[in-house]
Amino acid sequence: MFPSDTTVDVRGRRVAVLPVGSTEQHGPFLPLATDAVIAWTIASALAQAYEVRLLPPVQFSCSQEHADWPGTVSISARTLISLITDIADSLRHNGVEHLVLVNAHGGNYVLSNVVQEAGGMALFPGRDDWAFAREKAGVETSAYSDMHAGELETSILLHTHPDLVRPGYESADHLAEDRRHMLTLGLAPYTSSGVIGRPSLASARKGELLLAGLVESFRHQLDLVDGLAP
Repeated sequence: MFPSDTTVDVRGRRVAVLPVGSTEQHGPFLPLATDAVIAWTIASALAQAYEVRLLPPVQFSCSQEHADWPGTVSISARTLISLITDIADSLRHNGVEHLVLVNAHGGNYVLSNVVQEAGGMALFPGRDDWAFAREKAGVETSAYSDMHAGELETSILLHTHPDLVRPGYESADHLAEDRRHMLTLGLAPYTSSGVIGRPSLASARKGELLLAGLVESFRHQLDLVDGLAP
């Protein structure tokens, strides 16, 4: 699923894409690696469509809100910052001035600060990119309601890795519209299954269109990033 090397000659490519996922619960029907798989899937599609260098995924990140579920593994925000900045420094040493973080975990808030402080770095997909893709795919659940293991994530995996989706998503819908204390209390007070969203609405076709929408939207990001560094 995550190739350790590539046959593509990446010499001379000025932009690298780094998939950033997580290892955390995604309800009873999606794998712990869901975010890493989705980040890799998006980044791979970008590398097929554009002249960018595809890096292996980061599979551990800031998942503290999921700590009440077995299998979740988190690292601190400090560690994630150090990892990203070290990768960026190493790439610059080899002449790659631009790094796009392809983030698929909503809890990685700190990545916005990393990008703000760094030169030649960007974060994708952003809120507008997801909104464009969701509209293109006809996703019915709102972005707020579709928080975790819902319509969007399940659709992408049904399209790209259906073997990773176990039975049960068709009847696993759970909404928690008032999550005002989630940053303090974590996710457990708001869901017993780990799901917040409506995975019953997911389909492989929506996943296909979501991915196509993100690839289309990335063109604007690439034009911006390519002009950030001298």
